[in-house]
Amino acid sequence: MNNQQKETIAWYLKWASSVCLVLGMSFRASGVPELAFFDLVFSTVGVFGWLIVAVIWKDRALIILNAVGLSILISGLLKSLIGG
Repeated sequence: MNNQQKETIAWYLKWASSVCLVLGMSFRASGVPELAFFDLVFSTVGVFGWLIVAVIWKDRALIILNAVGLSILISGLLKSLIGG
């Protein structure tokens, strides 16, 4: 895969991931407890997408930020699914 293809993928992925993050934040800001699960799902997908973009860009700060965020969100998602 050449650099142009990687940048095209990164462009679409960063926008799709940003939309997911905005949706997740919107669910969170609504304060409706029943939407908390959707917040976790959309936020997890968004952060995972940004992690992939960060790897494509080789941006260590974004890789660390999104890897830590992803681990936090996954633990919250698992807690929500399993209970506890």
